[in-house]
Amino acid sequence: MFLKRGSMIICGAFLFVSWNAVLVLVLLGRTPPITPGAGGGPGGDEAAVELAAQGEGELGDVVADVLRMADTFEKRLEEQKKILRVIQSHRSLWGGGGPPQATPPLPDDDRAAIPVLVMACNRPTVKRCLDKLLEYRPSAQRHPIIVSQDCGHVETAEVIRSYGNQVTHLQQPDLSDVAVRPEHRKFQGYYKISRHYRWALSQVLRTSGHKAVIIVEDDLEVAPDFFEYFEALYPLLRSDPSLWCVSAWNDNGREGYVDPGQAARLYRTDFFPGLGWMMLGQLWDELEPKWPAAFWDDWMRQPEQRRDRACIRPEISRTMTFGRKGVSLGQFYDSYLRFIKLNSQFVPFATLDLAYLQKDAYSAHFEKEVYAAPLVSYETLKQGQGTGPGPFRLQYSSKESFKWLARSLGVMEDLKSGVPRTGYRGVVSFMTRGQRVYLAPPPGWSQYDPTWS
Repeated sequence: MFLKRGSMIICGAFLFVSWNAVLVLVLLGRTPPITPGAGGGPGGDEAAVELAAQGEGELGDVVADVLRMADTFEKRLEEQKKILRVIQSHRSLWGGGGPPQATPPLPDDDRAAIPVLVMACNRPTVKRCLDKLLEYRPSAQRHPIIVSQDCGHVETAEVIRSYGNQVTHLQQPDLSDVAVRPEHRKFQGYYKISRHYRWALSQVLRTSGHKAVIIVEDDLEVAPDFFEYFEALYPLLRSDPSLWCVSAWNDNGREGYVDPGQAARLYRTDFFPGLGWMMLGQLWDELEPKWPAAFWDDWMRQPEQRRDRACIRPEISRTMTFGRKGVSLGQFYDSYLRFIKLNSQFVPFATLDLAYLQKDAYSAHFEKEVYAAPLVSYETLKQGQGTGPGPFRLQYSSKESFKWLARSLGVMEDLKSGVPRTGYRGVVSFMTRGQRVYLAPPPGWSQYDPTWS
C-alpha cells in the first residue's frame, strides 16, 4: 500500500515540474520581437519596419499559443493542486525524505479528541487536580479539559475561571433539591451527583458530539503517564465489544499490595472501578435512557448494566484521591484510599503490544496461571512458609470465606452484585509480603452470585 502511495506521490511531483518546464521552454524558444532602429545601418529604418511587421505576426502567434496553453493550464491546475495536497498530506510518511514508514496512520476515530471531564462541586482544591492534568496533558486539541460544576460554590467557580481558556467551565443549571422519599433525605447528595453526571455526560457526548470521554472527579491527582495510558487503550476499547470501560484505578492498589516492578502490567476486571475512567459515546447512548436517580456507580455494577463486560485496570493506579470529605463521609478513605500508590514511572504504553488484553487470549492465560499456582492455606501464607515470589492460590467457596480471607489479608472485602473489587472471573490478584497471591474460587467457576452483596 505504501509503495503504491509513494509511487503516486513521485509521479505527481514529476508531472507538475515537467508541465511547467515545457511551458517555459516553449516561451523561450520563440523569436523575440525587433524594435524600430535595431538595423543600425543604411536603410535600417525600412528594414526595421519590415521586421517589426513580421515580429507582430509572430508575436500574435505567440500570444495565441500562450492563451491556448493558459486555457489548458487552467484546466489542469486543479488537478495539480490535488496532487500537491496529496503530497503535502503524506509528508509525515517520508521520515525526513526517506521511504514511507511501516506503521499506517490511525483511523480518523482513533485520532478524535478525547476530552477530560472533571466533575466539580464545592472543592476549591480542584486546583490540584487541574494543575496536574495541565502539566501532563500532551495536547490541548487532543484532550480538551471540561470542568462541569454543580453546587454553585462561588470560591470553587473562581478557581476554575482563573484558568481562563485552558479549561472550559460548565455550570449545571439545576441546583434545586431532588424530590426523594423521606427515608432517602439523608442521601440527597447522591441524588444530586447522579443528576449532575447525567447532565454533564450528555453535554460532552451528545451536545458536543465527542466519541469518548475520560471522567475525573475533582479530588483526584493523576500520574505522569495518565494520558499515555488512556491513549494507548482507546483503540482496544473501541474494537473489543467485551470491554466497556478503561479505568486508571486499582481498588487494592495500596503500597505493599502492588508490584512496584510491574508498572506496565494491566488486567481485565469484572468490577467497575471508576475513579478516573474512560467510556465511549455509544455506551452513553445505552445507559442514558435508564440512568439512575442516585448511586450511579453501584448501579453500573449491576449485571443488567455490566452485561458480562469487563474494564481494563492497572497494577499501579494512575490516579489517587486526596478528598477525604464528601457525600460518602470518608468511607474507606482512612483505611484504604489514602494509601493508594500513585504510579510515578512513565510507561510508554503506546509502544507496547496490548493484544494480550483481548478477551479470549487473556482469559485462557489468566486462568491457566491462576490454577497452576500452588494451593496454600491462609496459615501457611501468614507464617511465610510459601517459598519464592509466588504466585500462590488461596481458595474461597462462600461469601463468608471470601470476606474473612480478604479482611485477614488486608484487601477490600466488599462485593457489589457478587463481584469482588478488582475481581476477574471471581479471582482477586494482589501482592502481600512480596508474593503474588490469587484469592480464587474453586476450579470450574462459571458465574457470580448477585446475592453475595
